[in-house]
Amino acid sequence: MSTIDHEKYEAVIGLEVHAQLLTQSKAFAPVTIQYGGSPNTQVTPLCLGHPGTLPVVNENLVRYIIKMGLATNCSVAEKSIFARKNYFYPDLPKGYQISQYDTPICYDGFVDIELEEYDKRIGLTRIHMEEDAGKSIHDQDPYNTLVDLNRAGTPLIEIVSEPDLRTPQEAYAYLSKIKQIVQYLEICDGNMEEGSLRCDANVSVRPRGREKFGTRTELKNMNSFRNVERAIHYEIYRQIELIEGGGEVVQQTRLWDTAKEQTRPMRSKEEAHDYRYFPEPDLPPIIVTDEMLSEIRKELPELADVRRKRFIEDFGMSEDDAVTITDSRYLADYFEEVADHLGNPKAASNIVLSEVLRVLNEKSIDIRQFPVTAEKVSALVKLKEDDKINSSAMQQIFNALLDEPEKEPADLAKEMNLIQVSDSSSLEPVVDKIIEEHPDEVARYKDGKKQLMGFFVGQAMKATKGKANPKLVNKLISEKLND
Repeated sequence: MSTIDHEKYEAVIGLEVHAQLLTQSKAFAPVTIQYGGSPNTQVTPLCLGHPGTLPVVNENLVRYIIKMGLATNCSVAEKSIFARKNYFYPDLPKGYQISQYDTPICYDGFVDIELEEYDKRIGLTRIHMEEDAGKSIHDQDPYNTLVDLNRAGTPLIEIVSEPDLRTPQEAYAYLSKIKQIVQYLEICDGNMEEGSLRCDANVSVRPRGREKFGTRTELKNMNSFRNVERAIHYEIYRQIELIEGGGEVVQQTRLWDTAKEQTRPMRSKEEAHDYRYFPEPDLPPIIVTDEMLSEIRKELPELADVRRKRFIEDFGMSEDDAVTITDSRYLADYFEEVADHLGNPKAASNIVLSEVLRVLNEKSIDIRQFPVTAEKVSALVKLKEDDKINSSAMQQIFNALLDEPEKEPADLAKEMNLIQVSDSSSLEPVVDKIIEEHPDEVARYKDGKKQLMGFFVGQAMKATKGKANPKLVNKLISEKLND
């Protein structure tokens, strides 16, 4: 994806990210929520819009949004109120959404993003709480739209950025950072394909050097990070071509058509006053005390940026390796557990970055589904460090552990006959025989062909079926050939 480097225009991009929270129940109703349940089985009279039903705030909804606010350097309002957002929702029966309007609970924050060429700080306008609508299903009946209300009332937070983004790449990096933060906080799984993380983009272009924003369009229906990047890229150039052709950009909502890889109009954009916001009369204000803030702050984990810096400074890890390992909180936890058992961060990062990540990528699984415990991986590396097995044997045992994770690496090494021979008295006869059987190679070695050392070591490894300690073999051959 090429960057936006148009000589006459620059883009102005703001993202609105909805994160579905990992609470056990809905935002204002005591009903369990679980992705993939049968349609309309996770509902209550409140979800169905029955008269006389009263909402009650899910306490974790409040705690989770405060966690997100603190993690993104936001100010937290001492008092905030809910509002009714009135709009025709075919899949939200009560006809309005409980949200927040002019008193968001978190505001004026920022996140830092990193790109190859530069780093950049992106401001956050606000983070507020709201409930989700249900789901309209258009492809299961040829004549009717079906409605599944399981999702109606699911707790969301909406994270609204400042219009600080200028390229699709910055938008991608920003969205990646938001996903990483919610996953580190364990408040959202960040799965765009399942709809638990959704993104709308406000895009406009303006002549370079001009402060006034151009007319913006809102992009929807982007169900992956790459589609967000592609949709923004397409929309920027669509607007530039429209202006250059003498036309005007119309403020509207546009959908991203994945098949055609282009945006298309959905509806003209409605302004905020069309929603007829007013304070929610059935919910009291949210009061955040200093004690509550202090308690939640103590629950915050070490976030990826801080952890990455610590791995570089304390473990001497390269920046690329630190970025890879800290991308996932759980992978970083796994690495630290291996490192603690080994007392050797370098060896721990080597096995995690090579073998563990290889399996995760091949099987498309998360480290939480990885079958081998950190303790057993560290025990395997320890066998290699103690010269009880060689690199080839370590690889074989690692693969065996994937199928039999309940076994101990040392037991597998014995079962597979992979214990390394590190006894000089056992290896000397092998070395003597190899030297005796290859007089020509010995002569050439002594004439200066020192690279033949690899040949002799290889012969010894072959003779011992790979069980000889190569360091010891090298030492013994060198001593005998250099007498």
